[in-house]
Amino acid sequence: MAVRWVWPKIILWLVLAVPLALIGLDIAAELEQPGSALGTDPEDALTDALGEWALRILLATLAVSTVARLASKRQWVRYRRMIGLWAFTYASLHFTVYFGLLAGFDIATIVADFSKRPYITVGIAAFLLLVPLAVTSTRGWQRRLRLRWRQLHRLIYVIAVLAVIHLSWLAKGGILEPVVYASILALLLGERILDTLRRRRKAVPAARAATGVNRGEGEKVGR
Repeated sequence: MAVRWVWPKIILWLVLAVPLALIGLDIAAELEQPGSALGTDPEDALTDALGEWALRILLATLAVSTVARLASKRQWVRYRRMIGLWAFTYASLHFTVYFGLLAGFDIATIVADFSKRPYITVGIAAFLLLVPLAVTSTRGWQRRLRLRWRQLHRLIYVIAVLAVIHLSWLAKGGILEPVVYASILALLLGERILDTLRRRRKAVPAARAATGVNRGEGEKVGR
């Protein structure tokens, strides 16, 4: 790894760890004085905080490619894997807190939640889809899977949509926050669609030019 990329990665890692450290301080304060940091329902507050940060960092993961393209800084894409793994970390903690504190490690409770609370189904589906992306995020898996790796990691778009839906159903403070997240996701997906269309338009003249050259060479050989 080039030395010039080490410090930015360390700083980014520390920045992404800050929310988790703040949540840890809230837990410590709550243990010392119940109700002082996480309110009257600390389990819900903790689950919500971890889930919201998982979604924010997931959107940041998607934003890396967009910002890199718009700024013509393709090298910034190298930070995407770290950000994505932090999103998985927060999502894993979110699921663990739900499973342990809210469901009480009771499989029957989770099964009941699946039928009674659709947002639970959507949230767990998003998390389960995120697991193979985290597992295959290394360069080794990228080499093994080749083209299938890119196809697999396109699941990030489905996961982001499911996560926004999950948060929208859970929102307790009005619709503003879900609308903001949904708008950010729409902008990021819209930019990708436009970029794909732009690259396809550029590819058509290039393909035609190559075909013309090949035809010309064929005619010369025929002559």
